[in-house]
Amino acid sequence: MAEARTDGRPLTFEDLAAHLASGSKPEADFRIGSEHEKFPFRLGSHEPIAYEADDAGRGGIKALLEGLMRFGWKGVFEDNDHGHTLIALERGGASVSLEPGGQFELSGGPLETVHDVCEEIGQHLAEVAEVGGELGIGFLGLGHTPLWTRAQVPIMPKGRYAIMRRYMPKVGSMGLDMMFRTCTVQANLDFASEADMVAKFRLSLALQPIATALFANSPFVEGKPSGLLSSRAHVWTDTDHARTGMLPFVFEDGFGFDTYARYALDVPMYFVKRDGRYIDASGQSFRAFMAGELPVLPGEKPDLHDWADHLSTIFPEVRLKTYLEMRGADTGSREMLCALAALWIGLLYDPASQAAAWDLCKNWTIEERSKLRDDAPRLALGATVGGRTVREIAKDVLDIAREGLKRRNRLSGGMNDETGYLSELFEIVETGMTKAQRLLDLYHGSWRGDVTPVFEAAAY
Repeated sequence: MAEARTDGRPLTFEDLAAHLASGSKPEADFRIGSEHEKFPFRLGSHEPIAYEADDAGRGGIKALLEGLMRFGWKGVFEDNDHGHTLIALERGGASVSLEPGGQFELSGGPLETVHDVCEEIGQHLAEVAEVGGELGIGFLGLGHTPLWTRAQVPIMPKGRYAIMRRYMPKVGSMGLDMMFRTCTVQANLDFASEADMVAKFRLSLALQPIATALFANSPFVEGKPSGLLSSRAHVWTDTDHARTGMLPFVFEDGFGFDTYARYALDVPMYFVKRDGRYIDASGQSFRAFMAGELPVLPGEKPDLHDWADHLSTIFPEVRLKTYLEMRGADTGSREMLCALAALWIGLLYDPASQAAAWDLCKNWTIEERSKLRDDAPRLALGATVGGRTVREIAKDVLDIAREGLKRRNRLSGGMNDETGYLSELFEIVETGMTKAQRLLDLYHGSWRGDVTPVFEAAAY
């Protein structure tokens, strides 16, 4: 395993690549991380939740964070323009944090099985339901807010978000929508070596639009159908082209840690963190930073913490840190949150499944992969690639993932393997109906053109 040490000397390019390589670990040590976001809303009125208490004295996001501390969560504070601000919670290897518009995120700890992941998610949802119920707050599991305009969404008091809010409109038309009006579910997986990373990166990146289609769960924007099945995924198509997308270079010969480090090095910066505060470096160059020529910090050079911070500001469909992040899915019900982890574990943690899945997509061209990414938010299972529909491909993908989970044979206390977590996805491909399409049927049927019933139908 490569070392990522600087010993007080200035960072070199080799250090940047070595930091990525330092995530390599033996297969026996592979873990799963699950992250998901959800929209807090005021029960009854369906309004978004501000950080502080509202005019009626009803507690907001801050009170929600404080209430969760009864379960052993410890507060994480930031000194910013708002003072000494509670911005997150930590417990064990997990954290609860805030997205820019108050989206409430669980970043789970590194766990061994999907059973563990699903138990962690269930415990978190029970905790937030208890505290939220006391505050009159519910939680919505959709990929895009179905009702609120940008202007209606409150802004969370975190330093980095103020910088992003100013920068986003300069580089894309929907960056602020991404920040304030979307929610995702993510799975994080390990790799054993550079070759293993490359194989997993290529496969997961090629199949990410298939996940987007399977998990499509955001058909409404501002109270009406958007014309899309994943409005969240569509937002990412014009957020910031310098730091998003399908990364064609991942599929080129010679791709490795060095290649990704060079790519990341040329992604414009957002910020530098010093003494707990964020310094606006938006649009500036990490290369200049390494040369001591960053305009906002002249003469100062970065350390590995700065590099790790910078890596966290890059948003492709699959992201490389010291592990791989699958980023292509709308958030959804507890069952769907568990299903995402099961899908990627079944595909990527079993060599036979990984090889079989690669056979499905290895011949897709750059143009086909790009078109599929653009089509999936609108057409979902109806999109086509390589002469086949996404529904047909998704069925094969799920069959392969199920076999991978069977071979893993990780059993719960009830002696069940992990394949059951795929059941929601199998129902989607068998019926041809995504969660978004079922919501649209309700909207056009018993809801009679009113989107507000979704706050019950898709609530946790």
